[in-house]
Amino acid sequence: MTMVEVGKKVPEFTLFDNELKKRSLSEFRGKKLVLAFFPGAYTGVCDKEMCTLRDGLAKLGKLDVQVVAVSVNDPFALKGFHDDNALTFPLLSDYTRETVKAYGVELHDFAGLKGYSVAQRSVFILDADSVLKWKWVSNDPGVEPDYAEIERQLKKF
Repeated sequence: MTMVEVGKKVPEFTLFDNELKKRSLSEFRGKKLVLAFFPGAYTGVCDKEMCTLRDGLAKLGKLDVQVVAVSVNDPFALKGFHDDNALTFPLLSDYTRETVKAYGVELHDFAGLKGYSVAQRSVFILDADSVLKWKWVSNDPGVEPDYAEIERQLKKF
């Protein structure tokens, strides 16, 4: 499995968002980007993580940061999840799993379901040119990222 490397440009992608609109990585260039991959909508830890990112956006806004989250859920489930949690950033559907594979964060046999893969819980911080500045990838889908560390990393550049 390939893994994107700090200091290198990350792979481009085009995915459908929770409004069935095609969104590409290139449209987020020009500001810092927190790209958060999460295993699945409507799962306890993912709900908490997305709401924590939403609630921290006021702080992140001062740092000129865009948050985008990606899961393998279909756009329809993501719309419900987005609306139910009043999320203020786009959720992108990688239902083909091409992006999670390109970023090296595909988690196989999720929850003991043989053949079912999801995104590993992970956070990538990109600069305005889509160069990876910092990453965190968890092998345990029950572990949330260190939100204070994300903020510290964003303040570095």
